[in-house]
Amino acid sequence: MRLKFVAVLLVLLPAIGLAASVPKMKMDHVEIALNNKTSLQNGAKLFVNYCLSCHSAQYMRYNRMAVDLGIPEDVVKKNMIFTDTKIGDLMETTMNVKDATTWFGVAPPDLSLIGRLRDPEWLYNYLRSFYLDESSPSGWNNVVFENVAMPHALYELQGQRRAVFKTVTDADGQTVERLDHFELIKPGKMTLEEYDDAMKDLTNFLVYLGEPAKMVRTKYGIWVIVFLLVFGALAFALKKEYWRDVH
Repeated sequence: MRLKFVAVLLVLLPAIGLAASVPKMKMDHVEIALNNKTSLQNGAKLFVNYCLSCHSAQYMRYNRMAVDLGIPEDVVKKNMIFTDTKIGDLMETTMNVKDATTWFGVAPPDLSLIGRLRDPEWLYNYLRSFYLDESSPSGWNNVVFENVAMPHALYELQGQRRAVFKTVTDADGQTVERLDHFELIKPGKMTLEEYDDAMKDLTNFLVYLGEPAKMVRTKYGIWVIVFLLVFGALAFALKKEYWRDVH
């Protein structure tokens, strides 16, 4: 009986986890463009200035990023490395794990693979959905990731907002809270449109970070397909020529 209970629990746990993480808002779509170097460069700039102080990207090196995104190494050294880290080093945070755990209750995760763990739509909406919450230890909360330990690192750009929720009945007849709108309390350095565009760039960079080889694979994959089509046509024509007298 106990084994049956454990088996059922293991089956239900993923579903329970997904249900607990259901966002309280409609998710906006975002287009990922790994061929847009301008977007990726801006996303990299945002990452090193606002994310890298807490989160590392320990599977990416600065010089690899520079080559992939078309950023001169001297620009990376001058504007994107703020410690004695060398251009060939990994993109690691200087934050101590014990200190981070004390401050936030949990150590900030490495973001090297976050673009593969989470889909781009989730990342884009998460970055745009922070709001002030006095009941939270950090003073911030997030509509997409409720009770998140992370404070809003980009509030200077987006501004400070309050979330207004409404009670609705979902498709299963359950009463749930959904986001109605955000109220702006203090404006940031960017307008709403500018901030949304910036988060598209940051999301684009995080997707690149999760699989850098995808840029090259996609580029050469098209030519491989073209080659196979041409080769297939030639092979078919050659086959017809060989078998012309038989058929």
